[in-house]
Amino acid sequence: MADKKTAQGGALAGREIIIEFHPIGTYMKVVAMDVKTLTEAATQGPASAGEKVLEYNALKRLEYVMKKKGLI
Repeated sequence: MADKKTAQGGALAGREIIIEFHPIGTYMKVVAMDVKTLTEAATQGPASAGEKVLEYNALKRLEYVMKKKGLI
């Protein structure tokens, strides 16, 4: 499932981000993609952690990747 949203805080504030959740057994793979730069980052964790926690981790990973590439 994919969810398109605008980031609320941090270095990604105001950016349009697509979030995808892919269940893989007892784990959930979460992909976050910045629409403007087409940069994406993926994380995974236990599905029992909840979508908010997994989404937060994916957004933080995307922020890290974009900072490392000098995009933000």
